[in-house]
Formats: sequence, C-alpha cells, structure tokens
Amino acid sequence: PNIFECWADGTATFMINGERCTRSCGFCLVDTRHPAPLDSAEPDNVAEAVAAMGLAHAVVTAVARDDLSDGGAGAFAEVVAAVHCRCPGTAVEVLVPDFGGDPEALHTVFAARPEVLNHNLETVARLQRAVRPQASYTRSLAVLARARAAGLTTKSGLIVGMGEERSEVLGAMADLANVGVQLLTVGQYLRPTARHLPVSRWWHPDELDDLASAGRAMGFAHVQASPLTRSSYHARQLAAGAVSS
Repeated sequence: PNIFECWADGTATFMINGERCTRSCGFCLVDTRHPAPLDSAEPDNVAEAVAAMGLAHAVVTAVARDDLSDGGAGAFAEVVAAVHCRCPGTAVEVLVPDFGGDPEALHTVFAARPEVLNHNLETVARLQRAVRPQASYTRSLAVLARARAAGLTTKSGLIVGMGEERSEVLGAMADLANVGVQLLTVGQYLRPTARHLPVSRWWHPDELDDLASAGRAMGFAHVQASPLTRSSYHARQLAAGAVSS
C-alpha cells in the first residue's frame, strides 16, 4: 500500500525465484502451486532494474522454494552479488524464508553479506500453526539468531489482527529482541480474499504506537508500527537507524 512513497525514497522490493510458493500461509495471496524452474538471468535483471531506478536501498524477497535442494538460497546470494557489483552504493536487504533451517543454505545467504537480513516471525507462538503451517516459531528465531551471530543487521516483522492478544505480541517482540534482532516492523493484517484467515480485530494506531514504544524499551534500534506498515516500509530509514545505533 506504500509503493509510491517507497519509490520516492529510493527504495523498491523485488520478488525472485518465481511467482509460485511451495507453502500455504493463511494470510498470503501468493499462488501456491508447483513452481517453475529458476530464471538464470534473474540476478542480472534485478541489478539492471536497481540501476535503472537509481535505488539507494533494494529489498529482495522470494517465495518459499522447498522443492529446491538449497531452498533458493543460492539465487538470493547471486542477486545480492549482482546488485553489489552493478550498484556498489546501493544497500541490499534480503527478506528470506527459513530454508527449513538448513545451515548450509543460511550460510550461503549470510556469506553474500546483504546489508540487512530480514526474516519475518509473522505472528505469535500460539497462532503459528494456523497462520503459517509449514513454518516454526522456534526455527524462525533460530534463523535470526544465526544471522546475528554472523554479524548481519537483523530485522523481523509481525502482523497483528489475526487473533493474538497484546501480551502475546509483546512476548513475541521480547523473543525477537532476545535473539538480537535490531529492526522490527508491525502492521495490521488485511484479508486478501474470503478464503484467507479472517481479521480478528483492527488495532488502533495508538495501540501500534504503544507497541513501538515498548519495542524501543526492549532495545530494538528502530520499530516501525502502523496499520499499513509492511516489511519493506521505511526500509532504508530503518537500516540507517541500525547503523547509527
């Protein structure tokens, strides 16, 4: 919902590894079918687009590719390398799946040295099975802990309005802080279609402001929380905040 504001700030998001996902998260509109083969030209194409748009901050995300031996990690690394080579002044943020927790796949992405490693926890522990049945709360925390241990700037995101309690959100935020996550986004869930999870309630902007204040008190370098906040919203500013802190 913030595309033009992001573009005006020199930030854009690219989805790689195809348009079909091997998972079926309850909040997500991405198509769930058997994916097509990877496009070998994609790293260069993304780098070309980043250069053409004159981006200061490029976010690279992807569908989950559990059908691939590395979960698509190699493609992430190739895109990061291509953008760094073509546009050395552009920061690259990757928003990655969990790769099944595979250490080799994670190392492949970490070794590419993206400026920010984002992996979204999405929801509280109690709702994980309903919201993202093929993922794991503890596995996601472990991915983020590994990224931080590798010296990367780490980021995660939560979606509210899917049945969670405020105390559970604060608990999830504390869990993220405890594994060293530095940047956090919190946004309101918007139901894509009638087939997806219903909206349990609408969080008032003041409540989201309170979560941001609580997050800063927990030690996050920057918290972006508002109804229309998504993972890439104010991505450049959040990354700059992590560096300055």
